[in-house]
Amino acid sequence: MKLSGYQVDERLAAAEGWRLEDVKWIVKKYRFRSYLDGIEFVNQVAKASERINHHPFISIDYKLITLRLTSWNAGGLTELDFTAAAEFDRIYSTNH
Repeated sequence: MKLSGYQVDERLAAAEGWRLEDVKWIVKKYRFRSYLDGIEFVNQVAKASERINHHPFISIDYKLITLRLTSWNAGGLTELDFTAAAEFDRIYSTNH
């Protein structure tokens, strides 16, 4: 179910580094010491995404990885977007 603007704001306040973009996306950039460290992170994000069946848009810009999340079927952001964001943050903090 699509979250209200208030619910999105509330969850963003607890999601460090994530920002709202165009009302329907949450976006975060992750920096890495090397290109291959970033690629390893992307591989781990891909595996987690398959496990939870929710996939981000991923942009790889050398040592900067950008993740963008939305729920197309709901027409905006859902709880699953924030669950995935927390999982991606956990992967980053565990390996960085």
